[in-house]
Amino acid sequence: MQYILNPWPWYVSGPLISLVMALLLYFGKTFAMSSNLATMCSMAGAGKFIDFFKSDWKEKKWNLIVVLGAVIGGFIAKNFLSNNAVIDLNEKTILELNDLGFKNPGATIVPSEIFGFDALTSSHGLLVLIIGGLLIGFGTRYAGGCTSGHAITGLSSFQRPSLIAVVGFFIGGLIMTDFILPYIL
Repeated sequence: MQYILNPWPWYVSGPLISLVMALLLYFGKTFAMSSNLATMCSMAGAGKFIDFFKSDWKEKKWNLIVVLGAVIGGFIAKNFLSNNAVIDLNEKTILELNDLGFKNPGATIVPSEIFGFDALTSSHGLLVLIIGGLLIGFGTRYAGGCTSGHAITGLSSFQRPSLIAVVGFFIGGLIMTDFILPYIL
């Protein structure tokens, strides 16, 4: 059971991701989570009002099963396959997080100061959630896909736009972490 409860090493998880990608490419499919939002909008009838959503959602419904599997798998992993280990953070990281106002960095996977119910129901937390959601939605659409689609599918099929997008994601993440996040918190 310890092999399942602990994080898997890169030499196990990496080849498994590669195997899934090879199977998807073999069957002519692509892995992209954000495209499911457009599929759901097409299912709901948004194509009657916006041309972008005019598509045959039935040929993309297999990817909705991937989303459902991710949600169910995440629930199972969190509630039944988690060993609740404290995350081993670098001392410098802990000091920086304490300076930003985090009370117990590394005690949980996600900090309750950002992801707790109290944070989400406050006006500040709700505003951050709405603005962040709009920026992520715009960025995903502008980049032609999300991080998982570009980094996993795009890079594995040697697409130059995906390489540019992934480099942009990393630069944006560094800018967000070092320059913007301290002001948001």
